[in-house]
Amino acid sequence: MKRKSLLCLLLMALLLVACHGDNEDSAPEERASRPSNKTFSVEGYDSDTLKIVAGSENKMLEPVIESFAKKNKVNIQIDYLGSLDIMAQLQSGELDYDAVWPASSIWLTLGDKHRLLKHTETTSITPVVFGIKRSLAEELGFVGRDVTTSEIIRAIESGKLKFCMTSATQSNSGASAYLGFLSALSSSKDGLTSQDLADPALQNQITSLLKGVERSSGSSNWLMDLFLAGDYDAMVNYETLIIQTNERLEKEGKEPLYCVYPVDGLSLSDSPLAYVDKGDAEKEKLFLDFQKYILSDKAQDGIEKTGKRSAYGTVREENKKIYKKEWGIDLDRVLSPVRLPKADVIMEALKLYQGQFKKPALTVYVLDYSGSMYGKGEAQMNRALEQVLIPENAAKNLLLGTDKDKTVLVPFSDTVYGFDSADGNGDALKALYEKSQGYEIGGGTSMYEAIIYALDHLKKEGIAIENYSPAVVVLTDGMANGMATIDDLQVAYDALGEDVPIFGILFGAADPEELDQVAKLSRARVFDGRENLVEAFQQVKGYN
Repeated sequence: MKRKSLLCLLLMALLLVACHGDNEDSAPEERASRPSNKTFSVEGYDSDTLKIVAGSENKMLEPVIESFAKKNKVNIQIDYLGSLDIMAQLQSGELDYDAVWPASSIWLTLGDKHRLLKHTETTSITPVVFGIKRSLAEELGFVGRDVTTSEIIRAIESGKLKFCMTSATQSNSGASAYLGFLSALSSSKDGLTSQDLADPALQNQITSLLKGVERSSGSSNWLMDLFLAGDYDAMVNYETLIIQTNERLEKEGKEPLYCVYPVDGLSLSDSPLAYVDKGDAEKEKLFLDFQKYILSDKAQDGIEKTGKRSAYGTVREENKKIYKKEWGIDLDRVLSPVRLPKADVIMEALKLYQGQFKKPALTVYVLDYSGSMYGKGEAQMNRALEQVLIPENAAKNLLLGTDKDKTVLVPFSDTVYGFDSADGNGDALKALYEKSQGYEIGGGTSMYEAIIYALDHLKKEGIAIENYSPAVVVLTDGMANGMATIDDLQVAYDALGEDVPIFGILFGAADPEELDQVAKLSRARVFDGRENLVEAFQQVKGYN
């Protein structure tokens, strides 16, 4: 019999992927089977094209970008990737782009080892904040005053505060918040150090803080949509996305969020735009014209209207009505961000997040071993499993979880084969990989039965799900043809009574609509593994 579990988050050289693959514009109930790289083009002109790779939070600036393209009769092509992906491409030294536009300068500092970049300029500012339901913020005593990271930790430890947050090893907002928390908790006055990271007191505090995460995400925009679709009390996200969330909450007659800026651990997203120098003078001029426009009064006014502050951290008087004081936003206050640590310390901190500090992952892989998986499908699944379940491989790519992780494999064809599981990140995980090589391919596709089995397993095992970041990950290359239906799955999910997302991974001839339905009932999403199965599992890991 042949089972396989995947958990790939391949952080390409620094951590994972993605603040995407941060496919940040897909809502929880929407299909996420589109490619991670989104392209926006203004076409119709016989002219040169400026190719930009940008963090997906810049998608909200498309009207500003389109205005420049039409006015100057040029084409602007943008591929949306996560800031961490952009860093990884820079590290490789092989960019098929003329410019980079991530969420934060940190990823350029870490990535530009080949000195490819020039003309780097900040294009907007947005702080990373806690957005907490106003009534809860009042109960916690956080309204109208400075709040420290230690106070937030005490609120979490008391059981009063839980929140949603993006993965620090996949998304800029999560990484920035995490580094801010660490800096606030450190004893060093000149920035976080390796000695700080080894301090047991700091380790206990950051672990306590991250225990408050009740849903994780690989994407800041998707986190916002998840929050709106669910019933959560708080999230850590960009100020601009808290503003957008509140606009939608108020439109729906719901309670808005109150912005809490950790006074000793504040991080900023500075959205740097930089040129990739390849010695093309004409392309460089086109870039400089574009950058000059983005920094112009007209474009900066448009940027402010999205909820981002200007490149100088200010907001024009006519736009201040967007930044409501009743939401905790104080534009008169000087933003004092933490001093970011050195590159090697950042890398060490991210590794510790993934392998020690974050909430342990509880991952159930429901894997299709029907006859159609024979050959290529099985081989691809094996390659992904090798990267996830063999600890040495997982560690190289920052995929290795904590020693408290739980990993479960539920293989199926026309029957469910049962389950195998492993605790931790050591030999047991490797043994699980060896077991995965023993499942046979053949038979039909009893997908719903297998997912129901996985949910029943969680319930019967009596696992304290609240102590984990749980996820069921379903891989299938065909349509379900067993006796169970989506309605049966809904009954089983409701009976579980826990907030466990069921993520789908498209593969082969899988039915997108079918997986959409499965994801929708648990506020999850579908990832496209038809071109690259490993990358799909890299992306899904950021949500677990």
